[in-house]
Amino acid sequence: MSREQVLEVLKGIDAPGGDIVSTGVMRALNVDGGSVRFVMEINPAQASAYEGVKAQAETALTALDGIENVAIVLTGHTEKAPPPDLKPQRPADPKGPQKVPGIDRILAIASGKGGVGKSTVSANLACALAQQGRRVGLLDADVYGPSQPRMLGVSGRPASPDGKTILPMRNHGVTMMSIGLMMNDDQAVVWRGPMLMGALQQMMTQVQWGALDVLIVDLPPGTGDVQMTLAQKFVVDGAIVVSTPQDVALLDARKGVDMFQQLHVPIVGMIENMSTHICSNCGHEEHVFGHGGVKAEAEKLGVPLLAEVPLDLQIRLAADGGAPIAVSQPDSPQAKAFQDVAAGLVAQGAA
Repeated sequence: MSREQVLEVLKGIDAPGGDIVSTGVMRALNVDGGSVRFVMEINPAQASAYEGVKAQAETALTALDGIENVAIVLTGHTEKAPPPDLKPQRPADPKGPQKVPGIDRILAIASGKGGVGKSTVSANLACALAQQGRRVGLLDADVYGPSQPRMLGVSGRPASPDGKTILPMRNHGVTMMSIGLMMNDDQAVVWRGPMLMGALQQMMTQVQWGALDVLIVDLPPGTGDVQMTLAQKFVVDGAIVVSTPQDVALLDARKGVDMFQQLHVPIVGMIENMSTHICSNCGHEEHVFGHGGVKAEAEKLGVPLLAEVPLDLQIRLAADGGAPIAVSQPDSPQAKAFQDVAAGLVAQGAA
């Protein structure tokens, strides 16, 4: 008996809505020699009616020459459940951002792109705030490019008396912690998002910061995992965005400002770094990266312009030497830019 002959017989078996073949009730037909097997997938509410249909099908097939065994199975089905909502949703956090015990304020220093001097500004600003009498901490959260140990002249590995808490390092009146202190100088940090976020939370909560008026967080460039984790897990009281006046840098600086606005972090202001260069030989002033771009952008965004820091060899030499210019040459015009920012932040209660 062929499969086609069996199908012709089954097309003559009436069921609710038509025969069992055309209505799609019959599934998985198997004709093997003298055996016929198939399934009838039905609505469970019509089970009693299909018991009669099943009996008719068995009788009709058994009457055929060559058919020795007929097996029909009734199976029920229900309406399919609606598909799940796959729209990305922010997981609920009943606690929200938390204060770090002992730290009055957290001030984030950020940039839209790398190479604009964000870490140099962070180190000098931390030292200038310490000179103002503030209890200052500096967290180097730029995990892929930690530079604060070099800039603050700190070396060695932080101690951990109990294997859980970490004792930070200290120099120039600034309490400091950096992932760079845990790695060799030439060792790359090859981490993905979850590891970055875990490292940040450990440095925020497991370091014995002590009592601080302000913790400055030197963020990595861009708008990524570290920035989002900081703002979502901890109360960040303000952010400063650093940029050069170059148009390319300003494009990314706008994104940095927008990121903090989306994360509900107040923008304390913007700093134009490498604003102007004065030749040490002839005194000629030139604007290597343009001039005034950050000021115009700050006005457009409605945030203060905190300083215009010059592009100066002494600032670079001081940072590379482990004593930021705010410490090594506190009476210099270059240091005054950072001291003025620090004084302004203290006056307005931002640091």
